[in-house]
Amino acid sequence: MTDDTSTPSDEAAQNAALQKAVIVGMQPGQDRHVVDEAVRYARLLSAPLVVAHVDVTRFVTYEDPDGYVHSAPIDINFDAGAAEFEAVEAEAARLLAGADITWTARQLVGDPALAIKQLANKLDAQLIVVGTRKRGIGESIREFFTGSVAARLAHRQHRSILVVPLGEMVPDDQKEIWPE
Repeated sequence: MTDDTSTPSDEAAQNAALQKAVIVGMQPGQDRHVVDEAVRYARLLSAPLVVAHVDVTRFVTYEDPDGYVHSAPIDINFDAGAAEFEAVEAEAARLLAGADITWTARQLVGDPALAIKQLANKLDAQLIVVGTRKRGIGESIREFFTGSVAARLAHRQHRSILVVPLGEMVPDDQKEIWPE
């Protein structure tokens, strides 16, 4: 099940139905293992699942008192975030087909850690599930400047976070974790 959050009153009603949810952060091409773990915990906790995609090309301009977020694009190519969300929503629908859980997809904007934290607060989420970043020099540089979403979540809110490892494990005897 997915929703299209279109009005503030619709979002408030949906948030009420999603209280105590498990939130999973998802990007296009996300490793299936992250979603599988989120589903497993949603079942264990008898909770709905919220698939959250954060559009980092937009920023929050203001928020209404009822929680409805207004945003503006950082870049002229403002369709990129919408296309990414559509891809995430389609991938989630494919991965969750037959999962027999209540789920929805949400598009968030701005800083990933802060956006997920805010959603978790609105839903009084029981758990946040994120994947580790992919290995590589580009991701290392990005993380150097922006920080790890999982680490930033761990330091900025009180909910439990499940960090799901992605890709190949680094052998214990390998000194360099992120080779070129």
